[in-house]
Amino acid sequence: MPTKRFTFMSPEGHSLCARLDLPEGPHLGNALFAHCFTCSKDIAAARRIAQRLTAHGIAVLRFDFTGLGHSEGEFSNTGFSTNIDDLKAAAVSMSEQGFAPDILIGHSLGGAAVIAAAKSIQSAKAVVTIGAPFEPDHVTENFAHKHAEISETGSADVCLGGRSFTINESFLNDISSHKLDEAISTLGKALLVLHAPRDEIVSIDNAASIFLAAKHPKSFITLDDADHLITNPQDAEYAAEVISSWVTRYLDLRAPAPPPGAPEGITRVSEADPKGFLQDIMSGPHHHTLADEPEAYGGTNRGMSPYGFVSAGLGACTSMTIRMYARRKGWPLDHVSVDVCHEKVHAQDASSSSGEKIDRFQRKIRLEGNLTAEQRQKLLEIADKCPVHRTLERSNHIETSLAE
Repeated sequence: MPTKRFTFMSPEGHSLCARLDLPEGPHLGNALFAHCFTCSKDIAAARRIAQRLTAHGIAVLRFDFTGLGHSEGEFSNTGFSTNIDDLKAAAVSMSEQGFAPDILIGHSLGGAAVIAAAKSIQSAKAVVTIGAPFEPDHVTENFAHKHAEISETGSADVCLGGRSFTINESFLNDISSHKLDEAISTLGKALLVLHAPRDEIVSIDNAASIFLAAKHPKSFITLDDADHLITNPQDAEYAAEVISSWVTRYLDLRAPAPPPGAPEGITRVSEADPKGFLQDIMSGPHHHTLADEPEAYGGTNRGMSPYGFVSAGLGACTSMTIRMYARRKGWPLDHVSVDVCHEKVHAQDASSSSGEKIDRFQRKIRLEGNLTAEQRQKLLEIADKCPVHRTLERSNHIETSLAE
């Protein structure tokens, strides 16, 4: 996915490092992602979720909070309030570049932060939390054994995620002063709560409290066996798929209009991305689709391959021909489906005298209904009479010329 890297200034004057992941195809919406406590924008879950969202046409901004990752500032001088301020600054920076956030997504404490900041980000119409605590100070339970030392000396070094961080008393005071009840109940935006029942860092009770405090529209989706950091790639991809599907109900994520239609009877194919293989296909003035190649062959896998379209034509024509015949005969055919497999084989493998390779299409036809054995056999014979089948079987002539 294309990425734009840049920095923006926090209200405290620190340079914050950000990356904007962009869709390779149509750009349909924008999301602002807030990472978990003491994490960074480059945590695996954030990367994977951003990658899947961009595949759905949603640009995603990820940034490092003050004092974390590649951003300036001292983490020991930050708090939940500075996280909220950083989020607001990120939203302003996105808007200035023409990417005003439509969706706010927060992971863990980042989820609490996007709830707290949501009212100030007017462009956002939807909020998503992933493993978020109901009370922001829930994160302090991770170093509860250090609370007494922090109160006595003003600070203490704590180990979080295998790294050492200095936590000041001001951090404890600041985060304990924030309550999300009112922010959730007056959110005024669609809310999606994602949480894993077996989350050992932030229990599922937090998700229940957030959901109950929120007003409709709201939704809750379980992440099943996912851990708190969403380290399993499949869990991250599932979360992204859910978000992209859910948000279409609240955002206008319609793709841009296709290119001008081709005349009736003409199939027009034109490049959608000169750097790849993505093609816009117009069949007459009314029908539009995409063709592409798999990622393994340098494409973006956003449409069927050319041979996929050939197989689709054969399968569709076969199904239609069978249906027409059964309908005319009044036979009880409830449903028909056709699986088509295409491959290149040596001609001798196809019982031909030529030593060249030829194309082989294998069809597997499923007929459902109270049909007799004779009727099924007849429908199988009719399949070979479909026009596309006949076209593929006989020799063809293709004429090519340059357009004026």
